[in-house]
Amino acid sequence: MAKVCVFGAGAIGGYIAASLAEAGAEVSLVARGPHLAAIQAKGLTLQKDGEAKTYKLKATSDPRELGPQDYVVVGMKAHSVPAVVEQFRPLLGPKTAVVPAVNGVPWWYFHGAKTGTSLDGTWLETVDPGGAQWKFFGPERAIGCVVYPACDIPEPGVIHHSSGDRFTLGEPDGSESERVKVLSEMMIAGGLKAPRKPRLRDEIWIKLWGNASFNPVSALTGASLDVIGADRATRQLIHDMMVECKRVGEAVGARFAVGIDQRIKGGTDIVGHKPSTRHDVELGRPMEIDPLVSSVLEIARRLEIATPMLDAVAALLRMQGQVLGLYTRSADVEARILPVAPK
Repeated sequence: MAKVCVFGAGAIGGYIAASLAEAGAEVSLVARGPHLAAIQAKGLTLQKDGEAKTYKLKATSDPRELGPQDYVVVGMKAHSVPAVVEQFRPLLGPKTAVVPAVNGVPWWYFHGAKTGTSLDGTWLETVDPGGAQWKFFGPERAIGCVVYPACDIPEPGVIHHSSGDRFTLGEPDGSESERVKVLSEMMIAGGLKAPRKPRLRDEIWIKLWGNASFNPVSALTGASLDVIGADRATRQLIHDMMVECKRVGEAVGARFAVGIDQRIKGGTDIVGHKPSTRHDVELGRPMEIDPLVSSVLEIARRLEIATPMLDAVAALLRMQGQVLGLYTRSADVEARILPVAPK
């Protein structure tokens, strides 16, 4: 069975690790702090469907103890990866695949893309400053992964699964590869849904549609998705932001298989749910702004697409993050996302 290292065994990474272990894969973890100590002492426990199961997995803070892998699943939040890419080196063999299980526009997005724009074959600075991941990993290692489950860590060493079990996979160039097939089959054997899609970018944008609109509004207001949808003014704001986001996605070839009203309903039907960016605010964690919001604006600026509603809400979100000490404003990022001032 394949060797898989989950680098960043947090809520989602831990859920993937437990599922792959259930399938019989040789799974190891890179984690830190009390969570790592608990896993080393007691194992990784997954709470799901009212049951709990513990998996004894090799866990460390030092990847040098693990050696080259067949797959490295990146469970860290996207904005935290570029600064630590060198730590992945001991895990990478000649054919090691890297699977970023992240939200937002992934760093590999324009590898193998055929959008017909100047973005093909490049990285986004808002997602991958200086091309740190692109240059270190090499985009040819990347397997795309769209994450849908909701999980949390109620205590160190324990993953609590709330909802969802789908991780959609795909090659950046849309081809059907053996490495994606093997990974998909392992995840399915472990109790997950892991469909393989040739047009994975379409799913990325459908999810990003909500991340770029609901997440900022919830982060700023503290309201859950159903409350945002029930208010006429904020629902209209979400609609207008989605119109702009769709325009940007379509400019790079994305197809939106559902309508805006249907996508809004899909979010607002979840009573009491607050997205991850609001959780960042409430828990005092660094806010995941750039992969979810700034990435869309960078594409818009580079393709000269106007996004006034997204620009306004994103400006408030960045200010909120700065005031709370949860986001560092980057002059380089702002130079790439701020609209050109009218003359």
